[in-house]
Amino acid sequence: MAAVEAPAWPSEAEEAAFLAEQRAQGAPVAPAASAAEEAASAEPLPPLAERVARIPAEVRGLLEELFRAKFTGVKRLPEQALDPRAAAGQTSK
Repeated sequence: MAAVEAPAWPSEAEEAAFLAEQRAQGAPVAPAASAAEEAASAEPLPPLAERVARIPAEVRGLLEELFRAKFTGVKRLPEQALDPRAAAGQTSK
């Protein structure tokens, strides 16, 4: 049996060139999370059951019916992922 090779990731130079090209084409390019942002969000995540309990039963039922949605985990998202202005490259600060 042949060994499975891991996919080759782009080098930092290739990644920088790609991001520059995307910016030049006008595509929104989100900056990578800094180590400070990741360290600031080191507080423990709440239990999944606690998060699911906050969703109204009607909504949970509809999600299950329409999408067969199942809640399987809790993940932390960067604030920029939740702000539509940040995704468009606009900020109000």
